[in-house]
Amino acid sequence: MPYRAPVAEYEFLYRHVVGFDQIAATARFEQASDDMVTAIMTEAAKLCDEVMAPLQVAGDLTPTRLENGVVRTSPGFAEGWAAIAEGGWIGMSGDPEYGGMGLPMTLTSAVNEMMSGACISLQLAPLMGQGQIEALGHHASDQLKELYLPKLISGEWSGTMNLTEPQAGSDVGALSSKAVDNGDGTYAVSGQKIFITWGDNDFSSNVCHLVLARLPDGVPGTKGISLFLVPKYLPDADGNAGLANSLKVVSLEHKLGLHGSPTCVMQFDGATGWMVGAENGGMAAMFTMMNNARLGVGGQGVGIAEAAFQHALAYAMERKQGRTPPGTGGTIGDHADVRRMLMAMKADLFAARAITASCAVAIDMQTATGEPEWAARAALLTPIAKAFGSEVGIQVSETGVQVHGGMGVIEETGAAQYTRDVRVTAIYEGTNGIQAMDLVARKMMDGGEAAMLLLDEIESQAEKARDRQPELAEPVWQAAESLRETTEWMIAQGDMNDRFAGAVPYLRAFARVLGGHYHLAAALADPKGTRAQLAHFYIKRLLPEHVGLLTQAQCGAAGLYSLDLAALEG
Repeated sequence: MPYRAPVAEYEFLYRHVVGFDQIAATARFEQASDDMVTAIMTEAAKLCDEVMAPLQVAGDLTPTRLENGVVRTSPGFAEGWAAIAEGGWIGMSGDPEYGGMGLPMTLTSAVNEMMSGACISLQLAPLMGQGQIEALGHHASDQLKELYLPKLISGEWSGTMNLTEPQAGSDVGALSSKAVDNGDGTYAVSGQKIFITWGDNDFSSNVCHLVLARLPDGVPGTKGISLFLVPKYLPDADGNAGLANSLKVVSLEHKLGLHGSPTCVMQFDGATGWMVGAENGGMAAMFTMMNNARLGVGGQGVGIAEAAFQHALAYAMERKQGRTPPGTGGTIGDHADVRRMLMAMKADLFAARAITASCAVAIDMQTATGEPEWAARAALLTPIAKAFGSEVGIQVSETGVQVHGGMGVIEETGAAQYTRDVRVTAIYEGTNGIQAMDLVARKMMDGGEAAMLLLDEIESQAEKARDRQPELAEPVWQAAESLRETTEWMIAQGDMNDRFAGAVPYLRAFARVLGGHYHLAAALADPKGTRAQLAHFYIKRLLPEHVGLLTQAQCGAAGLYSLDLAALEG
């Protein structure tokens, strides 16, 4: 079944659920009118449907390969990258001074999601470039910006991020890569990095690596790390790709999915690089890129969920098997259990998309207004958007396989590829467990103020909706109040490990309540239509999960350590 980008879904979200009008009302983004948004989304949909979606299977069946030290990409990927670059999609939110469109991140996030649904393996390449563009825009010197940003925004050059090492995964501070001052404004960077997404390609004339490394006097841990821009080819006097730098792709990983996206082991041997940001300020600079990528990864999960749902729905509407209730069409989609699966897929998809869109709105409002409340809202929603978006991608893709029955595990149907491709989204850019720990620790350093303000908004909407949608409003209000009580419990815990023990169920409960909030908004906008029916399903059948999740969240850590690890072998 051909993929179709969900333009109408986003238009509905923008107008009725996540408050896009707030963005358009700012001086920074006043050009983002309804007509412009529709035009941009429509053009992006054409790219996704007509150019990228046909590459989905090709990337899976003909993976990237390393040939004489050069990464050879899957058939059609070079043309796909060219179409993305020529359309200006890489620099949607980039600074117009360097060739970007200066559009809201909310639109960029939506386009990235649609690209992910079409072909996530290729979409990862512009996503990496966008993160690097943002990091350089915030932290690089004017000289580096003037040279690199126009080429990254245009797609002439591509970008990567190099954090992980064999002994330093989530514990970035354990890295061993070194950088030595050359005395001429450059540094010699040495070390090995693993899991480098799109570490090389055969379609951009240069690959620009952002590399974390430690100066000789850098202290242990994250406080002694600096960030360096290390290009594959050193720019010549005219700013074009010149001599080869001292770096190479050692090997490509053989992965569960994302076969069209090369995951490289990179070796840097005294490679020439330029410092980005302050000395020993590498983590602050890199987090700019990582936070951008975390929202993007949440969107990837949503995008693949959309594609998997479309695939499963089309199959369910055609496949005949067994006796269905009288008066129905007679396909498997008319069996009660298949209906349950399809509606759960659609309902969770809406909730996850609304959360990622709301996070993007908060980012744009922070950018446009500089108000600390928006910054806090964006920070709070980022781990939820990343974790829940990726979890929904995994769950919806797995359910899609189930809808297909036996044919779901037959590769030719295409259902299994979504499951394989999406699985890593719960791991990279910070595992979902780390996102949850971040939520209950760093994001609660304000005493829970940002969380409580959001809960106030949820309860306020529910109170106003009691006359119009009483069956939906009351459960949402009660769920928000339960979440508030658990949030207060989290904040009161002096032992951080007690928070961490319940962090994952707490984050998922938070996402469940947010999903109820956004579904209620949708039902208020479409009280007798499909949106209201879907909201009934979510609030009556999925939202109640928050009760058990919040119970788990308050169990503390003691029970997790009541058995020695060795006892688990018995």
